[in-house]
Amino acid sequence: MEKYINHPKCIAVGECGLDYFRLPDNEEEKKANIAKQKEVFIAQIEFAKKVKKPLIVHIRDASNDSRQILMDYDAKQVGGVLHCYNASEHLLPLSDYGFYFGIGGVLTFKNAKKLVEVLPKIPQDKLLLETDGPYLTPHPYRGKRNEPLYTTHVADKVSELLNLSKNEVNKITTNNAVTLFKQFSTII
Repeated sequence: MEKYINHPKCIAVGECGLDYFRLPDNEEEKKANIAKQKEVFIAQIEFAKKVKKPLIVHIRDASNDSRQILMDYDAKQVGGVLHCYNASEHLLPLSDYGFYFGIGGVLTFKNAKKLVEVLPKIPQDKLLLETDGPYLTPHPYRGKRNEPLYTTHVADKVSELLNLSKNEVNKITTNNAVTLFKQFSTII
């Protein structure tokens, strides 16, 4: 990573984090896998702090450990994005640690009840829109390749759920992205 970290277009470290979704069935292998993931994640946090760039954090079925590691290893120094935020209320306190909540196409899914409930609890100054392209394409394009253009559908849904105009949502989320990444980049 050191070879690319100083490129002007590199504005963050990641996607990194913990993913416990597909762990081995064998208990010993499972523990070893989790331990290795934690070790690598901690190293990535330390690297981000060293190079003074925010983290893009992937969390799947690992909210408790992710939150604890981000707090214990002082990731507040660089902050970042909880990429494809999983609607865990347990992660909401990370907004006080400089973390933003990336909201993508999942918000438009019929089964996104938890995210719909949690969205109003996210501080507006920590809200971001994202694609996760080519995956998690918003309704009505679900099942097709995701494109940045489709974030307009996510913005529409955020607007509806937070009772804000689409212009307000665009302004809030754009300002948040610039705030997070401008301090780390010469291209914004």
